[in-house]
Amino acid sequence: MPLVSMKEMLGDARRRGYAACYCESWSLESLQAVVEAAEAERSPVIAGFNGGFLLRSGQKTMEQLSYYASLRAALGRAKVPVSFLLNESDSLTQIEHGIALGFDAVMVENEFLPKVEYLPLVKKVEEMARAKGVSVEAQVGHLADGSEGSEAQPTDPEAARAFVDATHVDALGIAVGNVHILTSGKKALDFDALARVHAAVDIPLVLHGGTGIPLEMAPRCIELGVAKVNFGTVLKQAYLAAIAEKLTNYHVPMSPHPFLGMGGENDLLVAGREAVKAEVVKILRAFGSAGKA
Repeated sequence: MPLVSMKEMLGDARRRGYAACYCESWSLESLQAVVEAAEAERSPVIAGFNGGFLLRSGQKTMEQLSYYASLRAALGRAKVPVSFLLNESDSLTQIEHGIALGFDAVMVENEFLPKVEYLPLVKKVEEMARAKGVSVEAQVGHLADGSEGSEAQPTDPEAARAFVDATHVDALGIAVGNVHILTSGKKALDFDALARVHAAVDIPLVLHGGTGIPLEMAPRCIELGVAKVNFGTVLKQAYLAAIAEKLTNYHVPMSPHPFLGMGGENDLLVAGREAVKAEVVKILRAFGSAGKA
């Protein structure tokens, strides 16, 4: 099935009362897990990679976006609607490269940019993306970071309205109690704040930090305009736990091949993939996209 634009998918989500889930990948097997879960559940899904992570300082070797983008060909063979997102990038160069490589949606990150720089960047991305039919997501407000203890800057409804009017983005990430990289426990959302943003902005709303959102809150989120929810931390946690458990079976001088790349019972990559797949299935069901393909 050809890839579907994220704008189109989020429009369908709003009309039919579900939220499309962006389940972030970092490797071949994690992307495969996302697609297999979506196919098993007959669910639309947003797949992709984190542009900001690929640009972080301290890397031993700079990541090549083209390697990640090459997986677009596999997504085009999925049996369910899929959008391909370059998530959380504040680099115009990377975004331009990503669009040229085939990402059909981009999220422009605001975490490290002042407002006076962010708005012009989003406008430039908008101009570039529109010519290619690429969907654009931006953000107003800042999430707290559970791993660093940073404070949130909740989304102001009027600021959100003004930003959307100025940019005409397709979707808006907001901060209403959701937390980035919450590695334990859950954090309740501020539904009053979400309702105020929903009343001010008539485009699909996006919640980053999905790992920390109690799944039982999903129906109310959807009622209040949320059409996309992002998940990453919980998927990596599941992946690492599965690999750690399976790795206990390996001891030198055993052959390494059954543990990497042969696809059998002891294959670490299979264990990680299946663990991610199970988490994605739970997420798709909770946010109502299962059965909507």
